[in-house]
Amino acid sequence: MLKPGLWRGVLEVQNNELPLNFEVVQENGVKIYLLNAEERIELDEIKIEGDSIFIPMHIFDADIKAAITEDRMVGTWTKNYEDDYVISFEAVHGASFRFPPAQNEPKNFNGSWEVTFVHHEDQDTTEAVGIFSQKGSSVTGTFLTPTGDYRYLEGTVDGDEMKLSTFDGGHAFLFKTKLTSADRLSGDFWSGKRWHETWTAVKNEHAALPNADSLTFIKDGYNGLAFTFPDLEGKPVSLEDYKGKVVILAIFGTWCPNCMDETKFLKKWYEENRHRGVEILGLAYEAKDDFEYARDRVLKMKEKWDVQYDFVIAGTKDKEEAAKTLPMLNHVLAFPTTIFVDRDGEVRRIHTGFTGPGTGHYYDQFVKEFNETADGLLE
Repeated sequence: MLKPGLWRGVLEVQNNELPLNFEVVQENGVKIYLLNAEERIELDEIKIEGDSIFIPMHIFDADIKAAITEDRMVGTWTKNYEDDYVISFEAVHGASFRFPPAQNEPKNFNGSWEVTFVHHEDQDTTEAVGIFSQKGSSVTGTFLTPTGDYRYLEGTVDGDEMKLSTFDGGHAFLFKTKLTSADRLSGDFWSGKRWHETWTAVKNEHAALPNADSLTFIKDGYNGLAFTFPDLEGKPVSLEDYKGKVVILAIFGTWCPNCMDETKFLKKWYEENRHRGVEILGLAYEAKDDFEYARDRVLKMKEKWDVQYDFVIAGTKDKEEAAKTLPMLNHVLAFPTTIFVDRDGEVRRIHTGFTGPGTGHYYDQFVKEFNETADGLLE
């Protein structure tokens, strides 16, 4: 029997221990909730046989398999759609901390930071905004980038060092950084089994990203947007099928954490606004170039969250290949990307990325601007 209560897990990520927290509850059977700051992600398809447990990671094609005793799990976390993507996992019952308790007086990491990430293999850079909220030695926050945010991060400040982590079932992120002066940081970022970046930051309460509405656009020589993709039953669907309605196109993938957040937002928004003559169409770009695989992943998400709008299978998550399916766009820079089309079929706005609920007032601003755009097209 799996012991109810709080557990602390550890993933072995590129020679680092990435901590995570979860809660086991008895709720119409056994459920597990992944905990990241204020977030609780429900895992409700758990199977226990003898001393073994199998935990599917909600909509992601990933799982944890482990041997269990009363107060311990030992096993692996696996991304099933990638080759050789298996990471060691252990967990113990009764531990509520994330990182080990701080030993030194915490320095101040509060506020906004202008961040530069550098990928260690090819030296590609990404500009970002770091936002951290610190209370004593406890800290939460996230990073905003031009393609999305790093969702709910949680961690500890120990002297002049800060550590943050998150685990959503499909993605495991670990950040470490150190104050090099009162207003400068230098650190590392590890994502899962392979990705590593270094990063530096400068304190800047006015740090900002490029306008997300300026990054993706219709190329010269094209009058608008056109496509035909199969729906979940294989029937061809085109933008022309929605003529006379306002259409919101959501370029996304079920493997993508920001897309997970956007889909939850769009689901609720659609339920409240569909009567106004608006449709949402999800353009799915999945992990494998296989219609049945892609269909099954999207269908699982649609059914699990009771998403009522339509979906088509548009391609794969490779951005260069995705761009070929929509050649009128200058590129597919981010999953998700949201395209607003008016009743005449004219593209009125293209928003790159998604600013999710883990970003606080940035998310509130996104929702406000989304509603203003939609209301303007529907009036």
